Amino acid sequence: MVGETMNWMKVCFLCLAVFATLCVASLGVAVAERSILLAVLCFAGLYGTFAASKKLRAKLQTH
Repeated sequence: MVGETMNWMKVCFLCLAVFATLCVASLGVAVAERSILLAVLCFAGLYGTFAASKKLRAKLQTH
């Protein structure tokens, strides 16, 4: 692990994790603002990030 660099797969996982965190934070804002549309968009974003992460994980396991 010492001196290991970030490859493109790890960068993708990092970006997905940041996006998922922003979706969860936005979900809290949606609840506070009582916005159903924003909450639906946040759930869709979370679903998309988890689905993309699952596909990347499967691709990583096959290689």
